[in-house]
Amino acid sequence: MKRVVLKRVEPPRPVATVRYVECQKNHAAAAGGHIVDGCREFIPSGAEGTDAAFTCAACGCHRNFHRRVES
Repeated sequence: MKRVVLKRVEPPRPVATVRYVECQKNHAAAAGGHIVDGCREFIPSGAEGTDAAFTCAACGCHRNFHRRVES
């Protein structure tokens, strides 16, 4: 007796383009206020694949502080 195995093939997911825009780090959180530095766009300070690529060259914050926009 033969067994037939059916595999479900899922269609490929569309590739989303991700950009990181304005910095939302609150620099006055310790004092109980809300002040952002005004950085408008994430600019990596190093080459892709290095640890420096996660630091913004404009404001020095980590990429996670910048608002993520998928398009």
